[in-house]
Amino acid sequence: MIRALLAVLAACLLGAPAQAQTPWTLVKTYPHDPSAFTEGLFYHDGALYESTGLEGRSDIRKVALKSGKVLQRRVVDPPYFGEGIVNWKDRIVSLTWRHRRGFVWSLADFAPQGEFRYEGEGWALTQDGRHIIMSDGTAQLRFLDPDSLTEQRRITVTWNGRPVQRLNELEYVRGEIWANIWYDTRIARIDPASGAVIDWIDLAPLRAKAGVTDNEAVTNGIAYDAARDRIFVTGKYWPKLFEIRVETRPRG
Repeated sequence: MIRALLAVLAACLLGAPAQAQTPWTLVKTYPHDPSAFTEGLFYHDGALYESTGLEGRSDIRKVALKSGKVLQRRVVDPPYFGEGIVNWKDRIVSLTWRHRRGFVWSLADFAPQGEFRYEGEGWALTQDGRHIIMSDGTAQLRFLDPDSLTEQRRITVTWNGRPVQRLNELEYVRGEIWANIWYDTRIARIDPASGAVIDWIDLAPLRAKAGVTDNEAVTNGIAYDAARDRIFVTGKYWPKLFEIRVETRPRG
């Protein structure tokens, strides 16, 4: 109940967008593991890669898009609470929530390859082809060197001049950073240069379509198939993953 009240308060503080929200249409619906506490999601070479959270239940998995079947899995051992993941070359980089420790895995077989440290919390990752981009639950996004995984710079994400807090799962889409907002059904479309929110994509109808009622079953998980310009979205404990078509203006 307390979290639900906080969510309502947060939505009020964020405020309704002053411009029309970005339109989208539903293309397809796919099965998704309803027990997955989804923290990270990306699409690569025909499959989805997903990370799940909760201490003692965290893992990294390769998932068949059409069936939702888990093809490959790596458990993230306790006491770690798994968070976001991203691919870089032949590796997967993953975060943990409050342990200030990230891990590097082989993309091919999920074998451990190393670890790294960071300050604050770890929430989500994406990459723009030059940097790995990280959220930490605040209004800031960190840009990391993809090889050393050291922080290079930060931007503050704002809407109408006000910081947008609780930035969660990330995806780089058509030259923009897209971010789920924890306890909000909207995705923020962010200008990676300035941090300004360009507009919002409201997925409230998809949460309803997923049929979830748990307060923790929030919208979380964005994956982009750049080759075919396909966008996939889901949430924690959602039994469905959705492909949507989003019309945005190309960015130069």
